[in-house]
Amino acid sequence: METESSSSKLYEIFLRRNAAKPEVLLEARKDAEATGSRFEKVLAEKNLVSASHMVLALSEYLNMPPVALGHFTPDPQLLDLAPREVLTRHHMLPLHRCGRLLTVAMGDPFDVIGLVTVHDLSGLEVVPVVAPDREITDLLQRFTREPTQGLEDILRDVAESDVEFGLERKEDISLEEMLESAEDAPVIRIVNSIMVEGLRKRASDIHIEPMEKIVRLRYRIDGMLCENPSPPKHLQAAITSRIKIMSNLNIAERRVPQDGRFKIKAVGKEVDIRVSILPTVHGEKIVMRILDKSSLAPNLDALQLDPKSLANLRYAIAQPHGMILVTGPTGSGKTTTLYSALQELNQPDVNIITVEDPVEYQLPGINQVQAHAEIGLTFAAGLRSILRQDPDIVLIGEIRDGETAAIAVQAALTGHLVLSTLHTNDAAGAIARMVYMGIEPFLLASSLLMTQAQRLYRKLCPACKQERAMPSELLLANHLDADKFRGLALFQPRGCPKCNDTGFRGRAALMEILLADDSIRDLILKNANTGAVAEQAVKNGMTTLREVGLQRVREGITNFEEILRVTTAD
Repeated sequence: METESSSSKLYEIFLRRNAAKPEVLLEARKDAEATGSRFEKVLAEKNLVSASHMVLALSEYLNMPPVALGHFTPDPQLLDLAPREVLTRHHMLPLHRCGRLLTVAMGDPFDVIGLVTVHDLSGLEVVPVVAPDREITDLLQRFTREPTQGLEDILRDVAESDVEFGLERKEDISLEEMLESAEDAPVIRIVNSIMVEGLRKRASDIHIEPMEKIVRLRYRIDGMLCENPSPPKHLQAAITSRIKIMSNLNIAERRVPQDGRFKIKAVGKEVDIRVSILPTVHGEKIVMRILDKSSLAPNLDALQLDPKSLANLRYAIAQPHGMILVTGPTGSGKTTTLYSALQELNQPDVNIITVEDPVEYQLPGINQVQAHAEIGLTFAAGLRSILRQDPDIVLIGEIRDGETAAIAVQAALTGHLVLSTLHTNDAAGAIARMVYMGIEPFLLASSLLMTQAQRLYRKLCPACKQERAMPSELLLANHLDADKFRGLALFQPRGCPKCNDTGFRGRAALMEILLADDSIRDLILKNANTGAVAEQAVKNGMTTLREVGLQRVREGITNFEEILRVTTAD
């Protein structure tokens, strides 16, 4: 219950500010005293004063800065600091973060419980400011709407009669019907909701998979596929057509694979969506790759590498010429690493040219060539043309054949810094792979600067990770020495709203870097096997992927199971 003195002070402030007629304020004050409600609550519930008068009066009473949010766009990363239901329940909106201080707008500045809750969830010191409650509510609805719930609401609203075709007569659907159904409002809302949810969940890919009786919707989040509520089976063709229209693809062609691309702007981001459509027995499977340029690391420091890997990588890219090979399976972050290196090397006095298939992210100041094998613009053909463009640094998307490998080696020998990727399991394996593709050992020994293998591991959610006992059986089964982990705080995932109950949030790279010094070059000239090269590299100080990963466990960043999942035994 509000005290009489506080009610009097607020009454005097509203009266002095001419927020409403004196008799209106007096009547509201009597109502508050009679019902035990707060004076300002009665004014707000009955709309007796304007939002601006309310904010300024509360600001004066509490000595708390006021703020207007009419043209404010929230930062999605700050909105993730607390679950949506907490922000909505307490009418709070994170505005700005500076170090350990988080500025939060409050519609109800008397809500101490809300302040404590956001402080506990974010781990930051909360600095409150007063804002109109209506503006906070509007922004929370626009920018923190739970897309899953939104999609479920849409699906409940869509009856089968809304679209008149289904799987049974799909071959008889006319082009006009497909266009009309694809532009139906429910279909547009469903497709938009699917993509917005992908952005909100930080997904890298969206999978829409037709099965016999359902359409499965899955998101790849931190490298793992997660199931979501499914769109109706009877809307399958309409959803596919809508995505084809957005991607400028042929909606009448359902027998051959198609690839397209489009841009969307949502949740404060502008991202490219790369679309792949593959015919299956139950319809067309769609995979949409989300290419968010804002998530690219602007330099090598942002890759969150261990100090040794960072120093070795910086040493290699600082060389005037030679070849750097980044290896790893699909989806291990090779392109991100190379783009980070290019952005660090990108200076006005340097000419950087790339040939890629496809060009995933467009980087300012860098000349990027899209390979088109169907018209003869292969990696090898593009690389030949690039070398006539006076480049200082060349990036080849991938060395796939002996011809591309030979040109890359020649470019490295003739004064260019060449960066590329290979599909091998470890750093030493890249050397054997190049020799297998027909590169003479003496040419490889002369041109190679560094090979690197990498993997992506999931980081434990800092908000909910919990300590665990030493998993002795797990260590024993994987031939790991438990003594190296004694006395350390070890953690395991738990799950909370901030990490979608997975226990993990975000990924980072593990790197195994092999620098080609004289001892390695001697082994290359002798055509030594991969094991001998790897053994010598470890003697020279190379840290293997497994060991780098176990160091992340010691630091409490991830857990044993995750590192054992992404790396193999040394």
